[in-house]
Amino acid sequence: MTINLNEMSRKELEKLRKDVDKALKSIEGRELKMAQEAAAKAAAEYGFTLADLSSLPGAKRAASTKSAPKYRNPNDATQTWTGKGRQPDWFKTAIAAGTDPSTLEI
Repeated sequence: MTINLNEMSRKELEKLRKDVDKALKSIEGRELKMAQEAAAKAAAEYGFTLADLSSLPGAKRAASTKSAPKYRNPNDATQTWTGKGRQPDWFKTAIAAGTDPSTLEI
């Protein structure tokens, strides 16, 4: 099947994109199920379940939720910091200049 994208209208291209996205989601779901079944079969050969394997140290954990920002740069409202981890430069600069951290809180 050969498609000449240059001869298609915008409407046709958008429909094609929507159809491709739908097909990719469908395939991804099928492949994910197949991978899960293959992993379960491989684990079963050694007498384990997938749950047994996921509890091992170093096993990939579900993504944790992102913390809400606690501080905001007064000079650039798009720059925020949760108060966890390394301090951003704008925060360090403000503190060094004598700004009270509580004035930067959101």
